[in-house]
Amino acid sequence: MHYDPDIFLRDYWQKKPLLIRNPWDAWRNPLDPDELAGLACEEGVESRLIVREEEGWTLAHGPFAADRFSRLGAQPWTLLVQAVDHHVPDVAALIDPFRFVPNWRIDDVMVSYASDGGGVGPHFDQYDVFLLQGLGKRRWRVGPLCDGSSELLPHDDLRLLARFEATEEWVLEPGDILYVPPGFAHDGVAVGDDCMTYSIGFRAPSRSELIEGWCDHLVDEMQEDDRYSDPDLRVQGNPGEISEAALTRLHAMVTGKLLDRDAFACWFGEYNSAPKYPETDWRPEEPIGRAELADCLEQGMALARNPASRLSFIRRADGLLLFADGRSFACSGETVALAEAICAQAQVRLDPAAGRSPETLDLLAALIDQGSLAFDQED
Repeated sequence: MHYDPDIFLRDYWQKKPLLIRNPWDAWRNPLDPDELAGLACEEGVESRLIVREEEGWTLAHGPFAADRFSRLGAQPWTLLVQAVDHHVPDVAALIDPFRFVPNWRIDDVMVSYASDGGGVGPHFDQYDVFLLQGLGKRRWRVGPLCDGSSELLPHDDLRLLARFEATEEWVLEPGDILYVPPGFAHDGVAVGDDCMTYSIGFRAPSRSELIEGWCDHLVDEMQEDDRYSDPDLRVQGNPGEISEAALTRLHAMVTGKLLDRDAFACWFGEYNSAPKYPETDWRPEEPIGRAELADCLEQGMALARNPASRLSFIRRADGLLLFADGRSFACSGETVALAEAICAQAQVRLDPAAGRSPETLDLLAALIDQGSLAFDQED
């Protein structure tokens, strides 16, 4: 893909929208509309159907019956399927050109299919998104920045802007990309049938989410007998006073663990790498044995990262801490380079002639057994 990530990050990232006209060498739509409809019919796949009717917008949640889409009337409609990259490798590959944004910020690829005039209405999001036109055409209008005070239409499920005035407008064709930063109002409407858009979204945890999650974690780790104590208590002039010494001790009880940066780093890595859909079980039917693992590596088989897995790491003085699907793994020595490769590449192939330390085998076996990695059967 041809555009300069450094210039993009400097001039546009979280600053202003940008239209990128087809930067691909040869754009190819990676998913057929019928395949998308099939995913929307499956249990465990998050999907929504939005229909624009005369009286307003209606929203239905999947999974949908196989004949649901053939029964739609003439009203414009849009099908939205979340995390399609978890199920379709070619869709997962769309994320690769955008990995100049760190892995821990990546959310998923939502795919939409719309009939002529279909869309989800004018709205704004709290995250960065690249809107990649896959098939057909869509007219995008972008407006000003919005916030929590922006007036919304009354609707139980959709957050649609009551007032929307576009400041810029473009028609996107296959391969074109529109970047929209957080907070900018935008509205996309299909121009003709068979309109498919790939929304590559990025996460941004809110302050309240971080505080709540970190504090809940700390509380869960605390012992019931970890209580206030004052063995140096002295008689006070007035028993009603909460003394400065008591306040200092109480405050330290709260802030001591709260401000532990190393503990926060470990918690955040596990919290942020937790699976988007934890109820989905990606584990193999049988755990891999060390002998079988070593044999596969000696044959030169490549390891493929599960597209649904979230992997990242934090460097430490003695190596790094690898996070994979809500778990952490301390890495040192040769496992450091291995962890870095797993985070940076969709497929990793180890030197068949190299020796395997017990630490390497243990790390790989753990990642395979929890479904984060698997040997590439198409290799």
